[in-house]
Amino acid sequence: MKKLLRVILVCIGSLIMTTARAQKHQTFSVIGFYTALHDQAHISFVHEANKWFAAMAKQHHFTYDATNDWRNMNDTFLARYQVVIFLDTRPDMPAQRAAFKAYMEHGGAWMGFHFAAFALTPSAYPQDWDWYHNEFLGAGSYSSNTWRPTSAILKVEQEEHPAVKRLPVKFKAAPNEWYKWSNDLRLNQDIEILLSIDSSSFPLGTGPKPHEIWHSGYYPVVWTNRRYKMIYLNMGHNDIDYEHHTNKTLSYTFDNKTQRKLVLDALRWLGAR
Repeated sequence: MKKLLRVILVCIGSLIMTTARAQKHQTFSVIGFYTALHDQAHISFVHEANKWFAAMAKQHHFTYDATNDWRNMNDTFLARYQVVIFLDTRPDMPAQRAAFKAYMEHGGAWMGFHFAAFALTPSAYPQDWDWYHNEFLGAGSYSSNTWRPTSAILKVEQEEHPAVKRLPVKFKAAPNEWYKWSNDLRLNQDIEILLSIDSSSFPLGTGPKPHEIWHSGYYPVVWTNRRYKMIYLNMGHNDIDYEHHTNKTLSYTFDNKTQRKLVLDALRWLGAR
């Protein structure tokens, strides 16, 4: 009887240890949506990001799939994933938009990069989705940008947030085209700004147009909406050799060690159950 009891206790202990290890390495599934058709800087980033996320998935216990078929933005397909990433654009069809909204309102998680928040009327990506641009992202429409793609010093605004708590208070970002928005995110009580451009970055941009060089102002670059499990990062525009017509990539977003840590920690936060 004592021998049987010992066997039972050993089995229970083994089961507890196995369960603990499984919870420690609990996986989650990520799907990246992209278009990668128009701007070479965005196309370069999409290819870079897909390779990087796939490599990170093997190392950090999550799965990563990618698709450029936005028809997959439906309830059945999205139910397979805990995190959705928009790498460069957004869904445009009403049914796709409704499916994404329902996904987020029922506990889904989202990460968006750079052009995923772009909206300008008139343009190929007009501001015709009020929930997404004004409520979900909070940014409204695109207002302006720096040029050329330039590194900026970023500062952490919320040191305890899981996405940024392991970052230095200030760090130099990879070259990027930085966006300005029509809405002041500081006035939105649902928005939590995590990173902004530090004033030591100014003047930011090289032109040649004067308005493409920023000399002052407040510019959020990473934020989350407290009503949803989401994070937006303005990074995602690699520098390209347009001047010599080679279209060669001159900088890579994930070459920056601190940015890699930011994206990975943000993804872990989104994927945590």
